[in-house]
Order: sequence, then C-alpha cells, then structure tokens
Amino acid sequence: MITDDQELKATQERIVRFQRWLAQMRQTARAGEFEAAAGGYRLEIERMQAEVLDYLLRPTAAHPEPQAA
Repeated sequence: MITDDQELKATQERIVRFQRWLAQMRQTARAGEFEAAAGGYRLEIERMQAEVLDYLLRPTAAHPEPQAA
C-alpha cells in the first residue's frame, strides 16, 4: 500500500521499469520463454497500477472536508 508521494513516485518508476523489461523481452526472448515470464510481469504491473490508483483516489489531509454548521 502506498502511503506517501515518495512511495507513489517509486511505484510509478517501477511500473515503467517492468514495462521496459517486457518490451525488451518481447523482442529478444523465444515465444515460449516470453509467455512464461510475461504473465508474472503483467500481474505485478496490474497490482502496482491498482495501488497507484487507490492512492491517487484518496483525499489528502491538506484539503479537509468543510464542516457542517
């Protein structure tokens, strides 16, 4: 679970790194090898993307909800 903007940035960078690895493997690996490895990378990318969205969709403490009078 991402708890701050620093972790957000690190996770976003990790997603990009994994996507680059997939793109490189797609060009260099044999079909069977690629299929075996790609699934794990895809699941991890999807998991990290979900964490990023969960974090981005939470309100920040810097903008509290207005109090009802």
